[in-house]
Amino acid sequence: MTTVTAMTKTSQTPERSLDQRMEALKRANEIRSRRAQLKRDLKSGSAHISDIIESPPEYVLTAKVFDMLMAVPKYGKVKATRFLNHCRISQGKTIGGLSDRQRRELVQLLGE
Repeated sequence: MTTVTAMTKTSQTPERSLDQRMEALKRANEIRSRRAQLKRDLKSGSAHISDIIESPPEYVLTAKVFDMLMAVPKYGKVKATRFLNHCRISQGKTIGGLSDRQRRELVQLLGE
């Protein structure tokens, strides 16, 4: 006769209250709308990508560098990929996750 024991989860995410979930949703929506406005500003030329990469606002830190480059006029997938490859940056890298070297190289490359 074999005994079967129930497996228990060793790590569970804590339960969030409705208020906590609503607050998180509110923050996420605000970040999305601010990023959308930033992308419109990049497209219109009223914001510059090198400034955003050099000193990013808090709401941009978790945005992917590739996505921000794609918002700039005349920067398509090919050019954005070439810039990232030149600076040895993964396409999945976030702006907040850039090292100082990557940030400097990308800003210098974009300024040329």
